[in-house]
Amino acid sequence: MRVVTWNLWWRFGPWEARQKAILTELRELRPDVVGLQEVWAADGENQAEWLAAELGMYWAWAPSPAPDRWRRRIADPNVDIGNAVLSRWPVTDRRTLRLPAPSDVDDGRLALFTRIATPAYDIPFFTTHLTSALHASAVRCRQVTALAEFIAENRGDTPFPTIVTGDFNAWPDSDEIRLFGGYRTAPVVPGQVFFDAWQYADPGAPADTWDRANPYVAAGLEPGVRIDYIHVGPPGLGGLGHVRAVHRAGDGPVDGTWPSDHAAVVADLGDTAPTD
Repeated sequence: MRVVTWNLWWRFGPWEARQKAILTELRELRPDVVGLQEVWAADGENQAEWLAAELGMYWAWAPSPAPDRWRRRIADPNVDIGNAVLSRWPVTDRRTLRLPAPSDVDDGRLALFTRIATPAYDIPFFTTHLTSALHASAVRCRQVTALAEFIAENRGDTPFPTIVTGDFNAWPDSDEIRLFGGYRTAPVVPGQVFFDAWQYADPGAPADTWDRANPYVAAGLEPGVRIDYIHVGPPGLGGLGHVRAVHRAGDGPVDGTWPSDHAAVVADLGDTAPTD
């Protein structure tokens, strides 16, 4: 099963050309389940719905309850922003969580839970987008605490490990990533741990998802870093859901246009135990 997470950069930059590039990348990747952040909706159109129709997938969408700060940045009061899930299989349940944040950095960020019904088992699948303020590690620690509790409430009883995707806006060695993983420090929910799928990547592979090779990123002064994640719970019986491979995608121009300011992360999960 192929899982993708990608921040689509909302309606910033040359968004119409970028949307075509995003679709091209996803068509080539042929994912089974996708977690998306910074997805737009406006004037009766929804980016997730359009992508799902083009790709022949099911979809779910959760708009931000407080998009005003985002709207002011592009001077358009009519565009919504949110998280979305695209799935090869039906989405049978969905819930949202507004992530906690103090008023100075609160721009209505969410976690979206979906339950995906494959022919063999249900998959508890989450996508999220944490606050981006550089100084807000403590806020992100609060947010991953709320996220972990939300996961525990909704993951249900299924043999497939929980998958959590998203733009965590956090460096891999940060307190918030360690806390969420739960195996380098005490987990938020006793016994609930998640592996960073990138630990299975080729050590020499390019890892930054916020990459200064991208002209949208290079315009700023921040260093390149990996801030987008696919987290997977421990494999189920017989190795169900183990991470087989992981790599970046969307990390170059498509017909001259970079799809987003973020690269995507792609993980291939197995449905049988590894043989070596």
